[in-house]
Amino acid sequence: MFTTQQTYETNIRLPFSFILFGVIAFFASQVIFLFSGPHVINGAFRIPSVWTAAHLAVLGWALMVAMGAMYQLVPVAFLTPIWNETLGFVQFIITAVGVSLFSVSLAFKMQSAFLPSLLLVFGLVLFFLQMFMTLRKQAKKNIMTLFVGSALVCLLLTIVLGITLAFHFWSGTETFEHLFVLKTHLLFGISGWFTLLIIGFSYKMAPMFSLAHGFSMKPARYVYIIYISGLIVSFFSFLKNNDTLFPVGMILLFAGFAMFVYHMFTILQKRVKKKLDRPFLFALLAIGIALFLHGAAAFLAFHKNLYGFSIIMYGYIFGWIFLSIIGYLYKIVPFLWWTHRYSKKIGKENVPTLKQMMNEKWTVLQCYLFIISLIGVVCAFIVSSLPLFYIAQGGMVLFSLLFACSIISVLLK
Repeated sequence: MFTTQQTYETNIRLPFSFILFGVIAFFASQVIFLFSGPHVINGAFRIPSVWTAAHLAVLGWALMVAMGAMYQLVPVAFLTPIWNETLGFVQFIITAVGVSLFSVSLAFKMQSAFLPSLLLVFGLVLFFLQMFMTLRKQAKKNIMTLFVGSALVCLLLTIVLGITLAFHFWSGTETFEHLFVLKTHLLFGISGWFTLLIIGFSYKMAPMFSLAHGFSMKPARYVYIIYISGLIVSFFSFLKNNDTLFPVGMILLFAGFAMFVYHMFTILQKRVKKKLDRPFLFALLAIGIALFLHGAAAFLAFHKNLYGFSIIMYGYIFGWIFLSIIGYLYKIVPFLWWTHRYSKKIGKENVPTLKQMMNEKWTVLQCYLFIISLIGVVCAFIVSSLPLFYIAQGGMVLFSLLFACSIISVLLK
């Protein structure tokens, strides 16, 4: 699955440090969000508990796992070793402490979040430096380099905008118009950093998991150009507070993502593996969900429905970003741990097979629980039903616990 040379392998403890922190943060975020039900059902998203849950989920879970995955995947995908592994462990400790302190400060005193945010930013800047120094050593640049590099630029912009927001709360003054900074922070963080990163690595993972060969990568250029154009136009719509530009930006984002979906379809048409693994199918389902939500966002952009956009954003984060991460982790974690523990023992002693590292049927049931819970929470938002929210979010809490147990159980084998 992952064809690597020894010089390109990363110390397994580095990516798994990020992943283990991430699954714990995910569980904590969903518990906090469960107790925020009475507020979020009434549309009150900008309150301390919701901010805490959101940042634990996005920073503590999705961002930390994404960084851990990059420490493992970048050397494989770009055939260049991580610049400095020791710095990677230092960066993990600083970022983990920064995320924890920042989330706690949001829960109890938002004005105090600025100081821990500096520690978090320092950790993220170290990661940006690590990846920049690693990617610059790549012998031959390709379209994946462009996607991942642009995602890192979006991450850097998200960091700058995030610390600006924290400064606003801390100082009580505004260096820039607060709503502009908030909207741009969300745009570059969610649609920029995460989406560009997932698209970029999907061009490696999809052919790998489906054993696809002989496909063209030319459509990826158009995916990049159109999607980046959507990000730029959306940014200027926020900067100029232009209601005409914003729908154009959303349409471009939808068109760029639709092109990506078409390209994924053509790649899978070239696959040798006829029956795809079910965890990978859930990662592909996430692509379909994201396409639908991009279209919904383009439609709502003409109607200025802020509550509708809040629901779309929740669905986008969970149905696209989180489900993609979950689907890929179900594939990657068992393989990495099996390779680390048993690859050199084959033929010398009895070792478990890769299939035995994680029960695929159990992972499928977990993914179904995730999807049903996600649909339930979205429906609860739409109809403003607190009982439905508690039931659905309770399912999400259960999923996050089962998912954490599944990942940890692999490490015990």
